[in-house]
Amino acid sequence: MAKNEAVISAIGAVASNNMLGLAGWLPWDIPEELAYFEATVSGAALVIGRLTYESMEVVPEDSFIVSRHSDLQLKPGCHRVTSVEAGLAAAIATGKPVFVIGGASIYEAAWPYCKYFYLTRIDRAFEGDTLFPESIPLADWKVVSEERKIYRERKTDSDVLCRFLRYEQSVPQVIG
Repeated sequence: MAKNEAVISAIGAVASNNMLGLAGWLPWDIPEELAYFEATVSGAALVIGRLTYESMEVVPEDSFIVSRHSDLQLKPGCHRVTSVEAGLAAAIATGKPVFVIGGASIYEAAWPYCKYFYLTRIDRAFEGDTLFPESIPLADWKVVSEERKIYRERKTDSDVLCRFLRYEQSVPQVIG
């Protein structure tokens, strides 16, 4: 696949109050939403911020960790890169699908290059410490698919609507 033909996607989830994270993980506990994430990125090359990487128990091969920490301890098959652009270029070079999986600053730097953004919108406000970046202009992107599911959120033991959206950016920037 030529560099200009590579499709880069991002994936994440956000609460109704734009909350994205809490203490290095998710503010909610919805196993089905996490399973959707894992199934969607399965077999892909991943671009991951350091804090998100450090919160993950299992990290697949061909994961590119964006970090300025030269002493970062890497799991087998993972590679440290110093910029989102370097991570995207390296991920593209694997020939696999490419997904940006966060955190917030990585989404913010990567969105111009993304053709798709898979975003689960969770129809409830949650407490947290990390917001989804307001600078990502998803309102200008086309929603190309939407699926609605109601799942049990385990921290509150209550049902919550999850909207699985796929946004498409008409002309993403090209890496390289």
